[in-house]
Formats: sequence, C-alpha cells, structure tokens
Amino acid sequence: MKAAPFAYVRAAGVGEAVAALSEGALVLAGGQSLVPLLNMRLVRPHTVMDVNRLDLAHLHRSGADLVLGALTRHRQVETSPLVRRDVPLLAAAMSHVGYVAVRNRGTTGGSIAHADPAAELPAVCVALDASFTVQGARGRREIPAGEFFLGPHRTALAADELLVETRVPVPPVGSGHGVAELSRRANDLAVVAVVACVAVSEGTVTYARIAVAGAAPTPIRATVAESVLLGRTPSADVIASAADAVADATDPSDDLRAPAAYRREMAVVLTRRALRQAVTS
Repeated sequence: MKAAPFAYVRAAGVGEAVAALSEGALVLAGGQSLVPLLNMRLVRPHTVMDVNRLDLAHLHRSGADLVLGALTRHRQVETSPLVRRDVPLLAAAMSHVGYVAVRNRGTTGGSIAHADPAAELPAVCVALDASFTVQGARGRREIPAGEFFLGPHRTALAADELLVETRVPVPPVGSGHGVAELSRRANDLAVVAVVACVAVSEGTVTYARIAVAGAAPTPIRATVAESVLLGRTPSADVIASAADAVADATDPSDDLRAPAAYRREMAVVLTRRALRQAVTS
C-alpha cells in the first residue's frame, strides 16, 4: 500500500511552519515514523510539511543544560563527544533506537513529538527532568517533560505548535548510567525499557533518576524507587527493593506483544539490571 495523495511543502522558517500547522499540515522531519503511517494510510493529511531546511539541528551546552535542536539526528546524539561526556545516559539510550540507518535519519524532536510510550528518548527526558521549547502562533513556551506526554502518541503540543528544542539538565559529574531493554528482536521497538542515572558519593546514593518505557500509556518516572535509593548504600538488597517499588508505578495493558503482568514483571527485572549498570559504570 502507498500513501494517499497529499500536497507537499517545504517550510523556510519556523514562522512558516507554524502557519502550515495551523492549517492542518503534518510535519515531516526524519520520516522514520510518519512515512510508514502514510504508506499504511493510518494518516491521510492534505498537506505534509518538510521542516528539514529549518535551522534546528544544533547540539550544545548552555549553562547547566545540554540543548538539542529538534532536527538533531539520533546518530549525532549517539556519537557526540559532548553528549557522551555530559549526559552519557542519552548517548547510551540512542544506541537502542532502531538501526544505524534509522538513527541517521530519525530526529530527536520527531521521536519526542511522536510520543511512543515504548520509545527510549522520551523516557530519558522524563528521567532527567528535561523540558521542551515549542513555538506556536502565540509565541514560545516551555513544557516540562513530565507534563508533555499525555498518552500513546498524544502530547501537550497544541495543533499549531512546533517542537523546536529540548533542554536536558546535566547530571552530577561522575554519575553512572544504565539502559536495560527487552525487545522481541535486536533493535526492535522495546516491549519494556528502563533507563537509570545514579550518583554515589562516599558509598551513598546522592542522586537517582529512573524512568520506564513500555509499561504505561506514557513513559513514567519511578520516584518511589528513586527514594528507596537516596541516602543509602547501593547494595544488592537496596537495588532489589528499589526495583520492586517500580511495579506499583507501572500501568501496563495487554496487547499482541506482551500481557500486562509480564510487562510489569519485566519492568522490575530491567530496573535491577539498569541500576546495577548505573552503580558500576
């Protein structure tokens, strides 16, 4: 099957893109999510707007944040020395996003706006308290990651708003990180994934961030599990207790890929793995 007919336009600036969004256009960035949806006719837009000419592919440090333009490609994030130094969890998570060919084209903004509850990047953003800069007809605003994802493929973006930038707070120097994921095939979409970032000082956990993808309608921050770790020595028993606390934070559903009970149990197992990675990396 091929896409239904549509008009194609290229936006020359963010203002032009916002105007097209106001008229119902869909955004084409990397195309790794939109093109399959078009070809399966799950979406039938009257206009597809290509934003690849916009100046939104920047990647830099600004104060305490790592800043990603919405058109920054996954592969650029994965291989960036800056990202690997300042937010290594982000670089590690990118290696789980599809194959290299997908990461060469897929964009950070596209992945975030697509809001797949099993995707790795949204989970990292939720874990690290990222925020998103969006621009619409009424100007720019910032949306915290914890308020951005509303459900499967649903976000707080208004119909005329374009995601232009992601700001990720840099974790404490020396933090360890872990990514643990279950998928049916290598580099396939995760059934469940867990990302973790932990800082340990003098044998005690001083910073803990845990998020789970694929176990609820949105990526979830496991704050209770984080509190189990904080102020304690990250022993095997403490890690196991933190992982057990993740189960209550999940809200999985049955589908063709896995039953809800299995997803919940795997969230616990994968949290243990991610935390072990984080405290030893």
